[in-house]
Amino acid sequence: MCNFNDLNEETKTFLSLFMKKAAASIGGENNLLSLIEAIRAKHSPLASSKSQVASNKTILKWNKVIFKDKLLVLDDIIVMHRQAQNKEFNILEEQSLKKKKRIINFVKTLKPIEFVVTPQNSNDGTGFSFGVFDTLDLDNEIVKLNPIFLALFFCSVEFTKKALKYDMV
Repeated sequence: MCNFNDLNEETKTFLSLFMKKAAASIGGENNLLSLIEAIRAKHSPLASSKSQVASNKTILKWNKVIFKDKLLVLDDIIVMHRQAQNKEFNILEEQSLKKKKRIINFVKTLKPIEFVVTPQNSNDGTGFSFGVFDTLDLDNEIVKLNPIFLALFFCSVEFTKKALKYDMV
């Protein structure tokens, strides 16, 4: 999940393009990397009652408080995602009906959340936004986490640096 070299070419290209555009939209790579470090410095940033994280040059805000019970489900999903050999991890591939129901409730709660990153100086750019999920098809039981969400909240700064330096073939 957070090993850039293990990602498929399509995901590497997507992440690289998005990270480069995201960095440009907030004033450069250093601003993006300092935002990620600000996220890491905060204990459980997704549970913040203010629903925001700020670095020196940028602010990340989201439109809904995420409560502890949903964060516990997210932690379980992250652990499963890291252990999965399948790089296209579908979070609804769960055998236990009880766990699957918890995941579906988690998805329904988090699907309206939008994360918005804006520079503190409007001359640095317009910012960018992203959601928690990349693929969301509950009818066919396919739900995949957004790699941007994973990169900003769960992967290392080194992961983002590799994405920014990646040259598409």
